[in-house]
Amino acid sequence: MTRSVRPEKINERGAALILVVFIMAVIVAAALQFNRAARLQVYEAAGIGDGIVLEHIAKSGIYIGKYVLKEEDEEVVTLRDDWARAEEVSFQSAAFFSVGHCEVRVVDESGKIPVNKLVDGEGEINESIRDLLVRFFTLPEFGLNDLDAYDIVAAIADWIDEDDEITIGDDGGLGAEQGYYRSLDPPYDCKNAPFDSIDELMLIKGITEELYHGADGLPGIRDYLTVRKTERININTAPLLVLRSLSPDMTEKMATWMDEYRRDDNNELDSPSWYLNISGMGGVEIDSLLIGTSSDVFSIQSTGRLDRMIRRITAEVERKESGDMPVVLSWTVH
Repeated sequence: MTRSVRPEKINERGAALILVVFIMAVIVAAALQFNRAARLQVYEAAGIGDGIVLEHIAKSGIYIGKYVLKEEDEEVVTLRDDWARAEEVSFQSAAFFSVGHCEVRVVDESGKIPVNKLVDGEGEINESIRDLLVRFFTLPEFGLNDLDAYDIVAAIADWIDEDDEITIGDDGGLGAEQGYYRSLDPPYDCKNAPFDSIDELMLIKGITEELYHGADGLPGIRDYLTVRKTERININTAPLLVLRSLSPDMTEKMATWMDEYRRDDNNELDSPSWYLNISGMGGVEIDSLLIGTSSDVFSIQSTGRLDRMIRRITAEVERKESGDMPVVLSWTVH
């Protein structure tokens, strides 16, 4: 006899099978998600751990740079000093760490142009610094014409001075005050105070990202200007573009001659007028109030590397007393 199965039973079994499959699918999906979340947590924990190690490696580079500066306390500062060869630590630092290494570079801030000295404490323009900045901005590398340079220098002056009067220079330069900056989108105020960070230059009328950072293999202005009110520009350490800006008589070839002369151990660099000893430069006039041979403020740039991870730290430091560890003025993690 054939046993018949009621359709209701078949429907119940089919529904039960579908329910079981659905539940299994949910369990499998939940298990996969849990496994993925667990693996992500492991990776994140490992990443955090590596990040901590990497930050300590980068910080170690800052301390290495500070120690090198501490050991050198000569009044006359030159590119022959050990601090100027701090990058050699890059090839030795791997021995200091069980993993990773750091790359260290020390830069003399006194070799740069001090933008905050453009306006003195009385709100008056420092003509020597103004003329120096104009010569700097009109170097061919930056692609600016004379009027663009005059406008930028006037705008920098307006950013620093305390009043809200637009600077109009005898050279035709036109600055910018609150009215201009508040008309931008988004608007912001003209600071009317000295720069605290060199990055503030990107807020100045006429200064573009390309001009500030450099583009297409051309330099950016940020590497040649400083917010530190250094006493004078150290002619022994100033970059070539700064040397070329020191006098209207200066040529690119002369700046190269100066760089070669100051790197030669046989030449004395105690007096800032040493450039007059170079053949062909006897007629060059540099304002003696602009240049010196000593330095107190330096920036230490440390790059920590761990596998493919990178952490960069920049610290500006000042040497206070002979033999003491330099004091940190600013600390930036990139």
